Amino acid sequence: MNNSYHRIRRTYIRLRWIFIGIFAVANVGVLVWTLGWARPQEKCAGEHRWWDGSARVCATPILTSDITGRIIADPKARAEALKAIGRTPPPAAVAKP
Repeated sequence: MNNSYHRIRRTYIRLRWIFIGIFAVANVGVLVWTLGWARPQEKCAGEHRWWDGSARVCATPILTSDITGRIIADPKARAEALKAIGRTPPPAAVAKP
């Protein structure tokens, strides 16, 4: 009886360490995912930028008018477009008398 008790106890201790190891590896995996993917994505979205999850890149959105040089003619539409990408529209020009 004493021999079977030691085998059971040894098996219990081994299983306990196996489960502790699995738990530790899972926690490290969650920590790496949180710090490497989730937090940067939240920070990028908070800055009104585009997050590319496959390359883990936070890109700055630009308007097509910035590339082509053509200005959006409608001031309201331009202000909405700038607001959508997180830029503040320039102040309205004051008419000089």
